[in-house]
Amino acid sequence: MILQNVGCLLHHCSKLKAYRHGQSLHAYLFKTSTQSQDVFLSNHLINMYAKCNDIDSAYQLFDEMPQRNLVSWSAIISGYYQSGNHFKALKLFSNMNLEPNEFVYASVISACAALSALWHGKQIHAKSLKSSFDSVSFVSNSLMSMYMSCGFCDDAYFIFCNTAENNSVVSYNALITGFAENMQPQRGLDVFKLMCGQGVVPDQFTLVGVLGICADTKDLWRGIEIHCMGIKLGLDSVAFVGNVILIMYSKCNLIEEMEKAFRAIEENDVISWNTIISACSLSGDHAKGLRYFEEMMDKGTGITLDDFTFASALASCAGIASIHHGKQIHANIIRTRPTMDTGVGNALVNMYAKCGNIQYAITAFDRLKHRNLVTWNTIIAALGNHGLGRIALYMFKKMKVLGVTPDSVTFIGLLASCNHSGLVDEGETCFNAMKEKYGISPEIEHLSCLIDLLGKAGRLNDAKEYLEKYPFGHDFVVLGSLLSACRLHGNVAVGEWVASRLMELQPVTSSPYVLLSNLYASKGRWDGVADARKMLKGSGVKKEAGYSLVEVKGVAEKFTVGDFSHSSMQEMKDVLRNLNLEYPVFLFFFHLFPHSHQSCNNSELFTNSQ
Repeated sequence: MILQNVGCLLHHCSKLKAYRHGQSLHAYLFKTSTQSQDVFLSNHLINMYAKCNDIDSAYQLFDEMPQRNLVSWSAIISGYYQSGNHFKALKLFSNMNLEPNEFVYASVISACAALSALWHGKQIHAKSLKSSFDSVSFVSNSLMSMYMSCGFCDDAYFIFCNTAENNSVVSYNALITGFAENMQPQRGLDVFKLMCGQGVVPDQFTLVGVLGICADTKDLWRGIEIHCMGIKLGLDSVAFVGNVILIMYSKCNLIEEMEKAFRAIEENDVISWNTIISACSLSGDHAKGLRYFEEMMDKGTGITLDDFTFASALASCAGIASIHHGKQIHANIIRTRPTMDTGVGNALVNMYAKCGNIQYAITAFDRLKHRNLVTWNTIIAALGNHGLGRIALYMFKKMKVLGVTPDSVTFIGLLASCNHSGLVDEGETCFNAMKEKYGISPEIEHLSCLIDLLGKAGRLNDAKEYLEKYPFGHDFVVLGSLLSACRLHGNVAVGEWVASRLMELQPVTSSPYVLLSNLYASKGRWDGVADARKMLKGSGVKKEAGYSLVEVKGVAEKFTVGDFSHSSMQEMKDVLRNLNLEYPVFLFFFHLFPHSHQSCNNSELFTNSQ
């Protein structure tokens, strides 16, 4: 009777993962010399240690057992599979001297799935067929998952069809998830339709699988339907499901809907917070992303910030050039993280650079113990944007010496660096070396940098040759850059050639017309000016109002030309009136040129805090 009670207690320790209590019971059995003589208790101990993640102790007990039964083998094989040591689980299965049961088959087939070991999986499948265990529900489910993980979707579906009478919600989930992972989303949706038609009620794993398909394919309307189903089933409030709903709306850039889904989750976990912070940042609403980060911090206990949280928050700081918030987050990282994650370090370098403090960015880069390609790309781009092109080229050389292979992004940073620093020959050399030396085909971003670089240097004919050489030379931005250079250097011939190409693209902004008009005006070609203005009027395109962004007490304030609806407009007028009393010349200048301080257009964003 006592032994049965101990066995019952060990079973509860396994379920609750009460490791210390389980050890105490083991010590009691060891003192009474009972455990080594009783297979039943030894099996309970093996299971307890395996469930409590002490697989070494479990194996030691198993190895010392004078006699083992099927439960012993099942417990240790299942333990090794659940601990992630799949090779050991397969090895034990091969040494088994008893006929396996359905639990052993399910564990070793799942181990094959984790290893994508198709050959071993087929061998075990054949053995299960001979033993007639392949039709058992959880064995067939494991077989479906194994074939799906190995990319053999048709085999998995064949098993599903042959065990139709035993298929459960787990069977449908295995197929839906497998089809999604194998880039066959439509087949996954078809299985979901079949599931609903058979009257099988979806669970949270079903919804996660189907919503994942909708998110990946950006199938918004179907995703909304599944979201409604989740609401009816009461599963949208579960973080596991709610997080996928957030990701789906995020990928479709529906921030308002995503916020509603976020608030519907009863207990938001760190993934929920990370998703909404990064989504706000990616959609351009960096200030809102920071507000969510602050709200997350205010939650206090229960939510542990991870590296992705910090990286997302730092990206939001970089987006609005808020060095004030960036420094606070950096201080938090120093206090709470014993080591700096490379991804977070990269975000720090980027944040300080975007906030105008290149020295802090260099210091953050130097202090990183581990650097990857993204780290080097970030510092090269940062140096280039601050006009330190030669230092950026030096970093590129240093990167190559350390054995880091550049990619397409590296060359965008290098070309932009040469552009900002006027390093024409160096930039052209980098561009030509991409394909010749590194096997990287130039893309539109690279060509755009090169055209801008050559255009600023007055090498307009060379820029024209490069445009004609590449198929994406018809891009609106690239042509606009060259037309701007023609305006700068007064080259009407190339300018007219570029303008004709731009007009063929039917531009949706006024920039090409204005540039062409200014080019004609610089040469006294007033007939050309009139034609350009006439084309602008006929196109129906209106010139977009310029605006400036200014950070005030940690909040980005937007000031648009001709818009006097700002909540603090009266206060600003009062300040100007006071300035007039002390500096009348300033106010005279302000009235004479009311918009001279708002020179940026919609494509320019002044975020430099210096």
